[in-house]
Amino acid sequence: MFILLLGCGPCVALSFALSVSIDKRCLLSSVTIILPARNEAKALSALLPELKRCMPLAEILVVDDGSNDQSVALCQDAHIQVHSHPYPKGNGAAIKSGARVATGNVLIFMDADGQHRVEDIPALLKKFDEGYDMVVGARQSGSHAGMHRAVANDFFSRLASWMVMQTVDDLTSGFRIVRADKFRKFLYLLPNGFSYPTTITMSFFRAGYSVGYVPIHTPRRIGKSHIRPLRDGVRFLLIIIKIGTLYSPQKLFLPISAGFLVTGLVYYFYTFLVSGRFTNMSALLFISAIFTFLIGIVSEQVSALHYKGMDDGPEKPKA
Repeated sequence: MFILLLGCGPCVALSFALSVSIDKRCLLSSVTIILPARNEAKALSALLPELKRCMPLAEILVVDDGSNDQSVALCQDAHIQVHSHPYPKGNGAAIKSGARVATGNVLIFMDADGQHRVEDIPALLKKFDEGYDMVVGARQSGSHAGMHRAVANDFFSRLASWMVMQTVDDLTSGFRIVRADKFRKFLYLLPNGFSYPTTITMSFFRAGYSVGYVPIHTPRRIGKSHIRPLRDGVRFLLIIIKIGTLYSPQKLFLPISAGFLVTGLVYYFYTFLVSGRFTNMSALLFISAIFTFLIGIVSEQVSALHYKGMDDGPEKPKA
């Protein structure tokens, strides 16, 4: 069990105590903080010293996603471990690279643009210590960079809550703590772009892992956002489909199928009363309802294959 002690003021130190006989230094060294960064030198110059003061024994790993500013040099001067991509691959790709090279058993993901506050880490760790497999920093009102993002996140969170039948406070937050072994099981599912939080959250729910939320407030990012509304708008719309296909495709396809069926019945009764015949449009709607239902069934089986062997442990050495 973690017991967190955080000094007052700017950020003095962060320490842990164990209720079991495990060395504190060993515990802290099992935590890796992963910061995906692309041209974030200005924000990193303020964030890295604060992280080093608050988490002196934790591994801090900056994943440089093809930056062309002073991000790498700044990290090297601060004696921070850097894993660099030769060219920009995307936020999700940086997250996956960080998870592959991290040595900690517990991974803390934070944005390197200044939106996530170091002082929120103790609250997330305290929640994590309650037995959760992943704890997410849920952004509160006023924390989003724009109204369109707040509305989109609220819509996605409500949709996800309906899918999993549990409250999902923030589906797209990148500030989270996870168990490394469980997170790595889903690396092959994670996209290279910006929707990795959605994918990993729904995957954890589907696998039956525990997901918790802690309310946080995020300031505006330092520097320029890499998200482009026109380019990434389509990607965010695809998140809706991903939410359904990753958790329970039938919950997505069944209402659509029912919509086709009801529309076909209504249109059939209308044409029967008006002209006394069964039209091609009614037939098309009925066929669409059947095909959509069958696609949902097949998708359900394909989705289940993603979680095959989730409980398999490491292979035992042969005698």
